[in-house]
Amino acid sequence: MNFLKKREPIWTKTFIGLFCTNLAVFTVFYGLVTTLPLYVLESLNRTDEDAGLLMTIFLLSAIIVRPFTGKILDIYGKRKMLWISLIFYLVCTILYAFVTPFSGLLILRFVQGIWFSIATTASGSLAADNVPMSRRGAGLGYFTMSTNLAVVLGPMLALLIVQVLSFNALFIIMSIFMLIGASLSLTIKVDKDVEKNKTSKRPFSIHDLFEKKSVPIALLASVVSFSYASVLSFLSIYAQQKHLLHLATIFYLVYASAMLLTRPYTGRWFDEKGPKYVLIPGFISFCGGLILLAFINSPFLFLLSGVFIGFGYGALVPSLQTLSVQATNPQRSGYATATFFTLFDIGIAVGSYILGLIAVHFGYQNVYVLSGIIIFVLLAFYIVADKKKTLVRNTLAAKDL
Repeated sequence: MNFLKKREPIWTKTFIGLFCTNLAVFTVFYGLVTTLPLYVLESLNRTDEDAGLLMTIFLLSAIIVRPFTGKILDIYGKRKMLWISLIFYLVCTILYAFVTPFSGLLILRFVQGIWFSIATTASGSLAADNVPMSRRGAGLGYFTMSTNLAVVLGPMLALLIVQVLSFNALFIIMSIFMLIGASLSLTIKVDKDVEKNKTSKRPFSIHDLFEKKSVPIALLASVVSFSYASVLSFLSIYAQQKHLLHLATIFYLVYASAMLLTRPYTGRWFDEKGPKYVLIPGFISFCGGLILLAFINSPFLFLLSGVFIGFGYGALVPSLQTLSVQATNPQRSGYATATFFTLFDIGIAVGSYILGLIAVHFGYQNVYVLSGIIIFVLLAFYIVADKKKTLVRNTLAAKDL
């Protein structure tokens, strides 16, 4: 009977709709992150600092709004807010073709960051609600693959359109892509029992900003994202310094492939053996990849580091997200998801800034050494905390540890 429970279907019509919708949202996100700096420099004749400001302002709005999204979803419903946020996210994408003043572009980025925050929190929470409890590790792992695919698909598609066509064509095609994704969200169904248990009549409190049971795991994830910011923000610059910029696209392909190929196995290990059997190898691989990246002296080592980073990061983030959701009851899944992504986004924002300062004074090689050391320390902390059951004692997965 336990075997039958574990084989409950994950790829339902609702789950596929959520997967495709999330893929569209993140493809547009990564596509614009990659090409908007070029648009600002080439078409608007602005500076590098102005180009960087577009990412900062987007993350800022997402971080500000994210803590409130759990309560918003609770009051108005996850599916309804997903639809509303997707509509406004689509409208913002269309407006890039018409907004030319840089100040207007900043406002547009800020507003789109708000709807990005709500859409991703709603889709992640709905995914957690719709996967079988016994296969939540695998289910959320598969769901995260939509983001992993977008990491490659977004930049590749956007750069190709810009090189072959134009920036206006980019904005139009991205809008069409987002329209398709938003349309697929109409197939999403919600568990009626979850909707009936909404707590919108409660007075607003600090518990509506953060799910305290999820905070310890979310803090771990924020440290992971702090180190990941070194890859997200500085890889292309570092590769250029090492005369390997021509391999940057292949690096991301290798990186994404490592995540996608190993995800089915790590999800199964999480559900059947327990989180530590995924997290510990994930920490080791991610740490090793960052250290290897710091000392690359050949194309082979550059791409090999992508394999280790891809497996490590791909094992850690979905597992930590699953643990943060499992730390609370199903009715609080929206709050848990919002808490996780709030601290995760803060980690990337703070990491990009601090590691950028370190890069200026000590070089990018030391940035990757430091990032690797941080992950190693986090591994040691996790092993100690796991033995004492201080991190995951409240999670359903902890019963098997």
